[in-house]
Amino acid sequence: MKLLILGGTAWLGHHTAVAALAEGHDVTCAARGSSGEPPAGADFLRVDRDADDGLAAAAQEHWDAVIDVSRQPGQVRRSVRDLRAAAGFYVFVSTGNVYASQREFGQDEDAPLLAPLAADVMESMESYGPAKVACEQAVTDGFGDGSHAIVRAGLIGGPGDTSGRSGYWPVRFAQGGSVLVPDVPNQPTQLIDVRDLAQWLVLVAEQRTAGVFNAVGETLPFSRHLAEAASAAGGREPDARDSRVADSALPPITVPAPPQWLSEQGVNQWSGPRSLPLWLEDPDWHGMNARSNARAHSAGLQLRPLRQTLKDALAWEEAAGVGRPRGAGLTLAEEHDLLVRLADADSLLPDGT
Repeated sequence: MKLLILGGTAWLGHHTAVAALAEGHDVTCAARGSSGEPPAGADFLRVDRDADDGLAAAAQEHWDAVIDVSRQPGQVRRSVRDLRAAAGFYVFVSTGNVYASQREFGQDEDAPLLAPLAADVMESMESYGPAKVACEQAVTDGFGDGSHAIVRAGLIGGPGDTSGRSGYWPVRFAQGGSVLVPDVPNQPTQLIDVRDLAQWLVLVAEQRTAGVFNAVGETLPFSRHLAEAASAAGGREPDARDSRVADSALPPITVPAPPQWLSEQGVNQWSGPRSLPLWLEDPDWHGMNARSNARAHSAGLQLRPLRQTLKDALAWEEAAGVGRPRGAGLTLAEEHDLLVRLADADSLLPDGT
């Protein structure tokens, strides 16, 4: 297969190029080149997708398939316009943020979407969902039935995750000591390994699997995610006892804190500085981590165990340096301060409460 990846130098695009090369495909990565280098064995086409004629050179060749990870509607509209005649199949990587509601559990691909962004440029992450809806519409309008796939990815994790969302918990358990966690044992979590997603994108392109798909991991309670992270940090292999651990059972070294108390202390949710990653207090967002992946599974999506993803994320974090500024989580000093405050608050409670 002669494959054009619009990107291929950053995280998901790079893994997708690696997966395609491993299958023996002829891979070209088209990008500015500012995010890194394409993998060895891939051709590189330097392009500026913000320019009206940025893909002129790519449009002069025939491609069996194109894989596009852009979030900017203008870029996708131009690529569809310029590559419609040159590409046999178009795979667009979208997001679960396109859905109008993030509350419902088990939501499939037929759920209502947000209104599309009219502008060509997404100015901030607040417009991320509408921007991706606009990108989807451009692909759907430009490529007829049977010649495109829309892949709505969920939270992506694993080695190379600079956001820190998949690496924080295994790193923290590996560091030892008491680990502060939000007391939300049953809140859903859902994580897909970047390598599993990349391999499946190549499969979709190979088999020309048309349709719309939720490419998401398995839904697990927060407590189970923490248990898997603790096991990944300890280097233990999965066994029968681990697989039967109650979903509400937290690792013994965790210190659960009430969500309201955490918010009062200025601890952020989900990601970013001074945060506890993956925690979402608002139930209106819990469905974001409990979407159906049945359609993708039927189309060949295979998922490795979460523990392996977290173990590999930990290895990457340690190689990169766990003491560096990170995209999510608490510093050890912040966590220590919070643990002291929580202990002081608990000491003021009446006996027996």
